[in-house]
Amino acid sequence: MVFQRLTTRALGANAERRVDRAARRRGWHCIERNYSVRGGELDLVYRCGDELIVVEVRYRSRDDYGGAVASVTPSKQRRIVQATRHLLASRPELAELAVRFDVVGVDDSNQFNWIENAFYAE
Repeated sequence: MVFQRLTTRALGANAERRVDRAARRRGWHCIERNYSVRGGELDLVYRCGDELIVVEVRYRSRDDYGGAVASVTPSKQRRIVQATRHLLASRPELAELAVRFDVVGVDDSNQFNWIENAFYAE
C-alpha cells in the first residue's frame, strides 16, 4: 500500500473544514470562505446575531516556532483587517455589525486552540 503525504495546502484545507464544522455547531452562519482580495485573504467569515466573526485558521504539525497562533504576525493581522474592510465595503448589509477576529490553531492531533478576539483592528 502506498501512502501519500498531504500537501501543506491540503492540510490547511482540512483544518479549515474541521473549524467550519465546529463553528456551524456553535450556530454560526457562514458568509464567506477564502474571501480573497489584493493584499489579503479571509479564511472563514461568519455571522452570529449582531456580530461578524472573522476566523483565521492556522495549521501546524509542529510548534517549534511558537505554534499556529503565534504565526499570525502583526503584518498578517493588518492584511486580515484590510480584507475585512474590503468585505464590509462590498457588502453594506454587514457594515453595521460588530467585528471580531478569532484565530484557531489546529495541530497534528486535530486539537483546536481557539482564541476569540485574538486581535483588534486599529
